[in-house]
Amino acid sequence: MARILIVEDEEKIARFVELELKHEGYEVGKALDGRTGLDMAMAEDFDLILLDIMLPQLNGLEVLRRLRQSKQTPVIMLTARDAVMDKVAGLDTGADDYITKPFAIEELLARIRVALKKRGSGSVSSSDVLEIREVRLDRDRHEVTVKGNIVELTNREFELIRVLMENKNIVLDREKLLNEVCGYDYVGETNIIDVYVRYIRTKIDDKFGVKLITTVRGVGYSIKE
Repeated sequence: MARILIVEDEEKIARFVELELKHEGYEVGKALDGRTGLDMAMAEDFDLILLDIMLPQLNGLEVLRRLRQSKQTPVIMLTARDAVMDKVAGLDTGADDYITKPFAIEELLARIRVALKKRGSGSVSSSDVLEIREVRLDRDRHEVTVKGNIVELTNREFELIRVLMENKNIVLDREKLLNEVCGYDYVGETNIIDVYVRYIRTKIDDKFGVKLITTVRGVGYSIKE
């Protein structure tokens, strides 16, 4: 059964979530501050981390930033802060999902199952590296290089490239990409995929002269080999 780390400074919430997860059969670790949580996440192999933003010693975003320098463990941000910029900051730092307090435990469990399923589906691939022309995507390192140069991407930009490369030569519509990149429960502007494509073209096409993503008018986007 999967191992989950809870990093939450509110002891009652941490204990409640811990008991529910154990009832579902998960192995659970727990930390009540950011520094301890980061140390545990780095030292042990957890399958998923529930991470609060407002933590003593190290806040959740800093914990996530340091974690992403060496590990790609799925992270669900668990916090009372529901401002749009907080969500954007968490996702762009590398979070896989975001849920705000108060939450229904059933919803949290569902999000955990989705995150673990995504992790499992990625692990059965015969290779963690995808290459098309001069673009190389390393799923394990969460890294994209072009002509040997590392490209600084947000988590969603990386996910968009990954989905398109995994489905090379197939045209994916915006709704499909939105679900894959932002999640089925995403609420926001529907043209967000167009925005991410524009950002990627600035970072890859314009900088390195490599035409990566092709627009198919009226349908969606594709990466062609």
